[in-house]
Amino acid sequence: MTVKIIVDSACDISAREAERLGIIRLPLIVRFDQTEYEDGITLTNEEFYQKLSESDNLPTTSQLTPAAFAKVFDEVSAANDSAVVITVSAKLSGTYQSAVMAASNYSNIHVVDSATVCIGERILTERALALSKQSLSATQIVEKLNEEKQHIALYALLDTLIYLKKGGRISPATAFAGELLAVKPLISVEDGEVKLIGKARGTKRGNRSLNDKIAESGGIDFERPFSLGYSGLSDERLKDYVNDSADIWDSFDKLPVTTVGCVIGTHAGPGAIAVAFFHK
Repeated sequence: MTVKIIVDSACDISAREAERLGIIRLPLIVRFDQTEYEDGITLTNEEFYQKLSESDNLPTTSQLTPAAFAKVFDEVSAANDSAVVITVSAKLSGTYQSAVMAASNYSNIHVVDSATVCIGERILTERALALSKQSLSATQIVEKLNEEKQHIALYALLDTLIYLKKGGRISPATAFAGELLAVKPLISVEDGEVKLIGKARGTKRGNRSLNDKIAESGGIDFERPFSLGYSGLSDERLKDYVNDSADIWDSFDKLPVTTVGCVIGTHAGPGAIAVAFFHK
């Protein structure tokens, strides 16, 4: 019996990457007006950001249904395997409740609320995959994940206030003033919720603020998974940040970088950068 790892697409692991890693990835539904897409299947991240820049209205995402989970759970059970399901924070989506509802009919399926999103959920998934290779049971993996997820930090520096305004999270006046002053909002995921934790004027100060938060959290545990992410069609902002933060990242020949997908990208807009890690 093997332990399968099942995730939703909010983890920002692509369909191709999930296949390579042996992870079962279930896509959320993204809607632009009346048109629906499967996240990462019928709509790539590149296409998503292109549509986001062209649309007057923000897209919406739909949670996975119990039926979508049950179909996969049936396949896992038919193979006499067990599974650990990792979902986007229960405070951000009903996907967790759908997974729990579906799993109630299976003794071999175990569900974990990641209490985070995007690359934060990604590194918890990578940790689960590493634990599964240590021949731990599904229940042992769940126990470790529920303990270790409390040490995940996720910080993001936004490049614009426009999409927070479109989503009704800030007023048009605040957005206008912020754009004039080149304000860069700093957000985090804490207790499963996205929170605005600071603002900086200009990119350089924003990068320093991001690194200050990393230091305040206790620093990065490089023995466990970590990830950097960017939103939009270009990674130039992330490259600038890495260059400005050589004391943290210069010892790595290659950094784990991914594109931030639709769940956070809708509200962050293009040009955001993010760091997720287990703190020491």
